[in-house]
Parts: sequence; structure tokens; C-alpha cells
Amino acid sequence: MNPPKTQTPKKKSEPVAETTGAVCSCSHYARATEAAALASARWLGRADREGAEEAAFTAMRSSLDDLPIDGRIVVGAADEGPLAAGQRIGAGGVPVDLALDPLEGREVVARGGSGAMSMIAIGEPGAFVTLPDMYMRRMAVGPRVRDRIDLRKPVGENIVTIAKAFGRNPNDITTIVLDRPRHHDLIDEIRHSGARIKLIPDGDVTASISAAIRGTNDHLAIGIGGTRQAVLTAAALRCLGGELQAQLWPVSRREIEQAKATGIDDIERIFTTTDLAPGEVIFTATGVSNGDLLRGVRFLADSARTHTLVMCTRCNWVRFIDSVHFFARERREEVRLLGSA
Repeated sequence: MNPPKTQTPKKKSEPVAETTGAVCSCSHYARATEAAALASARWLGRADREGAEEAAFTAMRSSLDDLPIDGRIVVGAADEGPLAAGQRIGAGGVPVDLALDPLEGREVVARGGSGAMSMIAIGEPGAFVTLPDMYMRRMAVGPRVRDRIDLRKPVGENIVTIAKAFGRNPNDITTIVLDRPRHHDLIDEIRHSGARIKLIPDGDVTASISAAIRGTNDHLAIGIGGTRQAVLTAAALRCLGGELQAQLWPVSRREIEQAKATGIDDIERIFTTTDLAPGEVIFTATGVSNGDLLRGVRFLADSARTHTLVMCTRCNWVRFIDSVHFFARERREEVRLLGSA
């Protein structure tokens, strides 16, 4: 009689990203932001916002159309263009919803400034909330201050809370604010609190990501921006473990009615990170011009180098990807390590 066979215990597998019934591989989407960044970076400093926008939108659309997805753009361009909300995109396959901005920092690129990025967030159908196109006032912080801020409280109180969380004084805290006339009173409040202020010409989402990542020396992104940027910010902070609080900021009776038409009866409701991006999400962004978070596109003789951030809640990772893109099969250049001479 043969002895009974013994079974070896199965090793517990590491979590992996699902590719069926969900979103496809995280890194696939980096192609879309890299393509948009490469195209729009050619327009850096040429004082042509429309040319930079068109290049970014066309390149991202072309790249997304090649992916094996059945995509629906939930948050897209404000106008009726190739990447407007409601458009279907992809070569067919996994159903996904997309929130995107092919070029955040259009004016920055036109002026030749820093901090412009191309970005996209991806999730299963229903992963992003649908909001009317209007302003929201909001504040964003990193994991260390999560669950401690309160948008209803004065800015000074929140800055004191953030300072305590970091073991610092309020005058050691850096806040990021868009340089807009609507923020005049907000800036006065921040100055009165003693905190430092970094005024930026553009880049709501970039500022919020910077506040949620250590090493940038930014601690709070605050101000009034669009609902589209709020959804993208929520997706990014879901991946980083940060927190976003946002509230609709209608400027007319018509906008209040628009909000009610989308099911928002309480105009003063505070939306949280998970309210705006409740599902599993992927977020990827590529630098167009150099910034505190990502390096911009660097063009070489027959190649270009990009710096991309890829994050995924399902895989539970954050990756910074340095890529070299060759423009011809016959390569004249050798690949260099990042930072080498």
C-alpha cells in the first residue's frame, strides 16, 4: 500500500493587479502621458498656448486609442474636443473611466516656465464622481496630516494643526496657492498665520501632489480651483495616502441649479478624497517642464528623456520612471544613467 501523498502548503502570493474585469496594467497608461509631454514640450516658451494644447491632446488621444480598453472620459477637456467628457476611447477591451488633463500648465508652457505636467487617472466604471464644471474651494495635505484638517475652520487653525503634526512652528510650514485675484483674502490670512507662501501661476493638481510627498518642503495646497482638477487631485491623493477636502464654490444662481441637477442638494457639503474618487485608481503624470516634483522633457540628438510618476491603489505602489525615447531605429546615442555626465 502506497503511503498517502503529502501536500506542500501553498505560499501566500503577493498582491498583483487584476487585468480582467478591472483596469489593465498600470504602466500602460504612462505611454499616454509621456506622449502628451513629448509633444507639448516642443512648444516650451513659444508663447503659443493653443499650439501646446493641441499637440498634447492629439498625442494623448492617439496613445489611448491604441490601448486595449473600452474607455469613457468622465473628466476631460472643458470644450468639445477629442478628449471632452463623454467621449469613448481605446481599441476595445477592459471597461474603464478616465479623468485626464493632457497639459496642466498651458500658460506655463507658453511662457517657458516650470512645473507643467501631463496627467491621467484611470479606474473601473464609477470610480470618479461626476460634478458640474464650476469652482471648488479646497485644501490638500499628505498622510501625516490626514484626518486632522477641517475646511470649515479658519486657515490659521489648520496651519497650526499641520505645524504640530510635523513638529514645527507655523512659520516653517509652506503653503502653495495659485496666484489669482480671488485668493487675495486667503493670502492675507496665511500671512497673518506666519506660514510661508509659494505662489504658483498654474498647476492645481501638481501643487496638491507636491504637498503630499515628502522632500518637496511643501505642506499644504489650498485655494479655489475647478471641479475637474479636484477629481484628479483626489485620485492622486488616494494613491499617496493624503487627504483632500473640497466644497463647491458657485458664483451664480445658475451654477447652484447645475449642482442640484447633478444630485447635489447640499451646496455646502464637504467632499472628501473618497467621495471624489471612491474606486480603485491608477494615476500617472509626466513632467513637461522642470518642477519640484518631476523633471521636464529633455531633448537630445535623436532621443528624449521623460520623468513619470505612476501610482496605483490596487497594486499599492508609487513609481518614478525615467525613460529614454528614441526617434529612430538606428541609434547614434548611447543610453546614459540619470545624472551622469
